[in-house]
Amino acid sequence: MVNGRTNVLGVIGDPIEHTFSPAMHNAGLKALGLNYIYLPFHVLPQDLESAVCGARSLGIRGLNVTIPHKQNIIPYLDEIDPIAEMIGAVNTVKFDDDKTIGYNTDGYGCLRAISEVADVKNKRVTITGAGGAARAVAFQIAASGIDEMSILNRNHKKAEELASDLKSNLKKIDVDININACMMDDLDKELSESDILIDTTPLGMHPHVDDEPIATADMMHEDLLVNDIVYTPMETSLIKEAVKANAKVVYGYKMLLYQGIRSFEIWLDTKAPVDVMEKALLDVLGL
Repeated sequence: MVNGRTNVLGVIGDPIEHTFSPAMHNAGLKALGLNYIYLPFHVLPQDLESAVCGARSLGIRGLNVTIPHKQNIIPYLDEIDPIAEMIGAVNTVKFDDDKTIGYNTDGYGCLRAISEVADVKNKRVTITGAGGAARAVAFQIAASGIDEMSILNRNHKKAEELASDLKSNLKKIDVDININACMMDDLDKELSESDILIDTTPLGMHPHVDDEPIATADMMHEDLLVNDIVYTPMETSLIKEAVKANAKVVYGYKMLLYQGIRSFEIWLDTKAPVDVMEKALLDVLGL
């Protein structure tokens, strides 16, 4: 029951009506018996600075940050986690006693989801797409002991820019791996030599469930792990092709789950009830 001692967490974005985070986080808070509530807040771009200041003034303990605020919120923070700084985007804010700290848990969510199925160390990874999601995933995966990474995008210049940015930033943390920028036409060849495929494009996302998959079963091999970060529907056209090829699959909702789990643990300094939060997320997704 909400009372005078209830602490507040939340998510800010524009729009925000689509968010699945409250169901997941409130289930976790309830399971741990914590006097917290997690709420969505609609924040327009022009109100972002005042929203951050207001959240601190109101005693809000933490926020998730979604589109379009992930980059624009950075100037209003006191400190940024190194991975978030390299990515150039923040999706989690913690209001500490005397400072406001930004983190990015998106890449962590993808890495943890994949690591449930296979170890990424010394693996060759192919990422399709070069947008914001690809950037978060690429930085986290590249810093996790892999051997080589290829980034493929229809706009080859964007793939080159992301690869170049990865290389220069990873040197700052003494990570030196091969990173290639490739044309999408090279996907067949890249997959024949890859251990992991991560598709960060929106292909197959509801309502466009009949989109042609970015890769077909004949391009895959049984030792390949395929992760599509789209989570509606759970079985995207790409995942269906991976199943046909007897490849290992990682469903997109897992990234959404684990980025939320990491945020939860950053805010509360306690282990999250993963099973409870996963069930709540699947229920609200209708999966």
